[in-house]
Amino acid sequence: MQAVRLFQGYLWHPEELPLDPKALLPGEVGGARLLLDRVPPPTSFFEDGTPTAGQRFYQLTLLLLTEESPEALKPVAEAVAPVLQGLLEALPPGVGWLLLEDLRPL
Repeated sequence: MQAVRLFQGYLWHPEELPLDPKALLPGEVGGARLLLDRVPPPTSFFEDGTPTAGQRFYQLTLLLLTEESPEALKPVAEAVAPVLQGLLEALPPGVGWLLLEDLRPL
């Protein structure tokens, strides 16, 4: 049995926004575990030049414990992607996220 990342990315919100994303997102999506870990900003600036200071960042990982090879999990990732996107889009205003398909062992 191995842990395989289906998706990995970041979620962020302004420091002053009283928000606990772990309380707003389920611990499981489509049978895969959703992990949120607070991390320092991964870069000093957003793509548009806005400083990331003042934002609280979380690393977001969706992983699956499986006997399957990572390559065989592409259909699983495609099935959970719209569900995960819907959950992220439903977060309160001011919350940003970036999520990419990963399909690599953890």
